[in-house]
Amino acid sequence: MSAIRNGLKRRGRLMAQAVSPPRRNLDAVPAPRRPAEEAKDAYVAPRAPRLVDSPVFVLSSVRSGSTLLRVLLNSHSRIRAPHEMHLRTLHVHLSRHFTADAMEALELDKDELEHVLWDRVLHLELTRSGKDVIVDKTPPNTLIWPRLQRCWPDARYIVLLRHPGAVVTSLTRRRTDPDHEQIRAEVLDYSEKLDEARRGLDAHVLTYEELTTEPETATRDLCGYLGVPWEPAMLDYGKKDHGTFRPQLGDWSTTIKSGRVQPARPADPTAELPPRLVELARAWGYPVD
Repeated sequence: MSAIRNGLKRRGRLMAQAVSPPRRNLDAVPAPRRPAEEAKDAYVAPRAPRLVDSPVFVLSSVRSGSTLLRVLLNSHSRIRAPHEMHLRTLHVHLSRHFTADAMEALELDKDELEHVLWDRVLHLELTRSGKDVIVDKTPPNTLIWPRLQRCWPDARYIVLLRHPGAVVTSLTRRRTDPDHEQIRAEVLDYSEKLDEARRGLDAHVLTYEELTTEPETATRDLCGYLGVPWEPAMLDYGKKDHGTFRPQLGDWSTTIKSGRVQPARPADPTAELPPRLVELARAWGYPVD
């Protein structure tokens, strides 16, 4: 009888669990937010002090020679230019409904928390290198340059241009099963933001074609903009350690691994470009048929 009673109790507990709603993990699931709390999302925090006051950002389209520019700069004794850091994909998550209130009491919001994190990453990398100028050359930074400017009002910018037709050709060759329409749209998105930055920022502008044709002149001008003396070792970047060349962190082709500056491939004259890309190419001084 005792065994029967215990069995019935156990069955009762199992039945109760089966019909009960699932238990929620309060640490994993944010509590519902009330309208009054949602209104606090409008709070904009003041800018916190930065550890790195004047970082340098290379703004360019993908497949525009930014990895070559990175290793040339990184070969300088005072300039640290690491692999692509992808700061824009580094986010802060406020997981509970009261977290925003706690941060607001500290004069912080989600954007400013991310800015502080980005700044800390740059400072950590700069400190480890023992140098005093840091350069981030991640091409997608071009798509968020207004936010970079908001984060670092004293940042400096290098706008690296390349013939849009050559960028389209390079992307097409790089991809296994290229979607030509998608590639042209991608290049156009980058080019539009790049042109905005070219016109809206007090930036140093150079072309990939200039960099590969006259690397000494191009790097001398760059050093003048950055306020550091030019060093001949910059042109012999193959003798320096620049980390591993691999996908998602920059170019990994045999060209960049060769350790020497090589001529830029010209644009394919038969490549079809949207009218707006043709217009931008002309505005940048490139011949377009």
